[in-house]
Amino acid sequence: QVQLVESGGGLVQPGGSLRLSCGASGSNLDYYAFGWFRQAPGNAREWVSCINSAPITYYADSVKGRFTTTRDDATSTVYLEMDSLKHEDNAGYYCGTDPYGSTACPAIKYQYWGQGTQVAVSS
Repeated sequence: QVQLVESGGGLVQPGGSLRLSCGASGSNLDYYAFGWFRQAPGNAREWVSCINSAPITYYADSVKGRFTTTRDDATSTVYLEMDSLKHEDNAGYYCGTDPYGSTACPAIKYQYWGQGTQVAVSS
């Protein structure tokens, strides 16, 4: 079993920045891929970004150029650095992970999920 805990959400002004963290507990997590998803009220959960074990990163068009995903395998932590935040970035943000970490991670159906952290962009 893998446990994921997201943190770092909060209130930020438009144009501001936040860094989200996804801390993972388990074994051999260096081989896992991690994905970031978000869900706004009334909307479906949407894929945002992911990073595989290589590591290779992928981004949704809506965040490309503004968000950066990194991983620190020494601490089993994945980060989502969010810059130039917009009102449309308001959502609960969730991380997922999967043991088939060498694959192209946008195609992964993630097996394990965290509880999420809220990001609010407001002036």
